[in-house]
Amino acid sequence: MPCVAVEVLTTPGLGDNSYLVSSGAEAAVIDPQRDVVRLLDVAEARGVRIRFVVETHVHNDYVSGAEELRAAIGADVIGPARAGYRFAFEPMDDGETLSVGDLTLVALTTPGHTPEHTSYLLREAGSSAPSALFSGGSLIVGSAGRTDLLGAENTESLTKQQFRTMRRLADLPDDVVLLPTHGAGSFCASTPPGKQRTSSIGAERVGNAALTVVDEALFVAQQLDGLAAYPDYYAYLAPINRNGAPVFGDVPIPPPRSADEIDDAIRRGASLVDAREGTAYAAVHAPGSLNVPIAESFASYVGWLVPFGDEVVLLVPDHHALVDAATQLFRIGYDRVTGYLEGGIDLWGASGRDVRSYPTMSAQDLVQDIGRGEAGDVIDVRQRSEWEAGHLEESRHVFVGDVPDRLDTFDRDAVNTVVCASGYRSAMAASVLDRAAVPVRLVARGGVPRALRLLARSA
Repeated sequence: MPCVAVEVLTTPGLGDNSYLVSSGAEAAVIDPQRDVVRLLDVAEARGVRIRFVVETHVHNDYVSGAEELRAAIGADVIGPARAGYRFAFEPMDDGETLSVGDLTLVALTTPGHTPEHTSYLLREAGSSAPSALFSGGSLIVGSAGRTDLLGAENTESLTKQQFRTMRRLADLPDDVVLLPTHGAGSFCASTPPGKQRTSSIGAERVGNAALTVVDEALFVAQQLDGLAAYPDYYAYLAPINRNGAPVFGDVPIPPPRSADEIDDAIRRGASLVDAREGTAYAAVHAPGSLNVPIAESFASYVGWLVPFGDEVVLLVPDHHALVDAATQLFRIGYDRVTGYLEGGIDLWGASGRDVRSYPTMSAQDLVQDIGRGEAGDVIDVRQRSEWEAGHLEESRHVFVGDVPDRLDTFDRDAVNTVVCASGYRSAMAASVLDRAAVPVRLVARGGVPRALRLLARSA
């Protein structure tokens, strides 16, 4: 890290970093997430005032915290000159500078991930050479930002722009510290990024194919090959961020609701998201609910499976899970989370309402059923790249995010056994099938990698 004070605040579930960079009593925040209280706490602990919010691009994967910070402390918003923001901000074009205490941020236009994308070089007092690069979604540790998020009609031109951006960044000195916004866990990377959150230009010049490929056609083919599916909610966040997100002041924690109130919400179209782990849900759950077990990636999968803008009500195992779920959904713009079922599934059952269940099994059970010819229709709900890297011969591929749109492909008179890598995504897919009255079994313990190892041993 550079000698100046730079704090990295990571949001693992979205695979993103926000940065607080300070000098003296002044600070700037780079690409803040919407839950800004944690940034304010860091600034207070350091005794600095956040004067600026600096955006690298119009984000597709999370709601920006820029308007929250402006409302809370009067921070000025700085952003790419071509961002098209419909609120007051200071545009930064190539070569323009921003002073933060004794530090200088220098704008570097780096289109590709988005057309307006702008990175920022950090120069320390008394030096004309940069010490760090806030690269946003351009250069990423071990990868580069994907270029297909704005539609097929823009993908080729953006990928070529990304190539020119990579060539420009490759000319930076080796010792420049790389501070990207997107990283491990983000669907905004063209290829799986490295696990490290930060790096250096020198290290990336050696190990990052996006930075080393010098042929444009080869770069385009490389960047567009095998792209992972990304959540449906991405389509809605750029307009929200361009217009300026509604300000809440803090993460809104949904209030407790009775079984009657939750039932009423479901009848008017709300989605009941049950955040318990998969085996608990399979054993007993409310008909029509959706199982997305609470984890770092909870919001991403809700954003795949629950239409953006729909009302959401929650069933959670405890208060910690409630706060976690509410925070994650707030980050991606699910602002209509209107309550949680007080008393959980026990209260639902005690109210006299119907409950459902379906069987669970282990990867070993699945292998035994395959050997006996009793596995039925085995559905692998992992990403396409995972499937292509190795799968059960008896299975077929339907990515978990596509299951709601592929319900007509499931045999309602057969056993449907759902499997993924660990039991996490298969839990979601099983709940979608159960909601549609498709008979289902959940491989909840282990998954395809375990099953393949067991089959290899028995061969």
